[in-house]
Amino acid sequence: MKLKEGSVRKTALVVGANGVIGRNLIEYLKELPDWDIIGLSRRGGEAQGRVRYIPVDLLDAGDTREKLGGLTDVTHIFYAAYQDRPTWAELVAPNLAMLVHVVDAVEPAAPHLQHVSLMQGYKVYGAHLGPFKTPARETDAYHMPPEFNVDQQQFLEQRQRGKNWSWSAIRPSVVCGFALGNPMNLAMVIAVYASMSKELGLPLRFPGKPGAYNSLLEMTDAGLLARATVWAATDERCANQAFNINNGDLFRWNELWPKIAANFGLETAPPLQMSLETVMADKEPLWNSMVTKYGLMNNSYQEVSSWRFGDFFFSWDYDFFADGTKARRFGFHEYVDTEAMFLGIFDDLRRRRVIP
Repeated sequence: MKLKEGSVRKTALVVGANGVIGRNLIEYLKELPDWDIIGLSRRGGEAQGRVRYIPVDLLDAGDTREKLGGLTDVTHIFYAAYQDRPTWAELVAPNLAMLVHVVDAVEPAAPHLQHVSLMQGYKVYGAHLGPFKTPARETDAYHMPPEFNVDQQQFLEQRQRGKNWSWSAIRPSVVCGFALGNPMNLAMVIAVYASMSKELGLPLRFPGKPGAYNSLLEMTDAGLLARATVWAATDERCANQAFNINNGDLFRWNELWPKIAANFGLETAPPLQMSLETVMADKEPLWNSMVTKYGLMNNSYQEVSSWRFGDFFFSWDYDFFADGTKARRFGFHEYVDTEAMFLGIFDDLRRRRVIP
């Protein structure tokens, strides 16, 4: 692909390159001819075309400085890394440290740095804690800490003062797209749960809290999120702003769940609250037998199961949505139909031979 006349070459540093957000962001950037791409993760990756990968331990300031200190061409940092911990308070130190280490290493080395994009979420609004104000808006007050998303944004706000680069904070709802081994992948939870239900001759039961079946929810498609993230990072109007990014529609499981079941050739049965982390703990032999029986990709059970996150999501027996109009007012007008998104991901997983 040739560059458009007047285009300036840009270099994206995608932090968290193997997650569902980072992976889809790289796929989108590859479609744009004026970007070179560097992906960061613990595992690294295989270079291809304008994309190369650097394996790095972002919790180690020395390793980060050594690996990133020579990246003089970086113009945009897209930060989508995440470290899980058992408690919410324990999340703060590692997740703030990784962002600080990246900026400390890259900012002095990259004289043409233009923008730092921070991936957040509705946790900024306390969505994970219980019923919260809906629709949530970017101007809503923060909640009682700890909250690493807020700490990260405040770090960027302070660091950016007097600098030539700007920042943006992107706040998606729950993100859906293709990525294996991701601990927060709802589409994979549903796909594997439905596939196993079918293998066992069972109807597809909604496993969450009774109230969750009727709550008003929204999602964010990973491809839509990638396009919005690059838009916010490259449109001057978006400098030093936060944006909610969602598909643009709302749904309830009581309407969508039967349609998902039909996509797998299943009937539904009344919801039954159960912990997926508990009931699916002994299902690895079943999964392994399905891999052999249907000639699936040889993915381990751990790579395709995110049961803990499924339990977390299906426990939301309250409305969960935010106001996405700020992004539209600033110029981003794309949307995605959530039902079509889910069915498209399931079809993609079948094409990739991840599920039968």
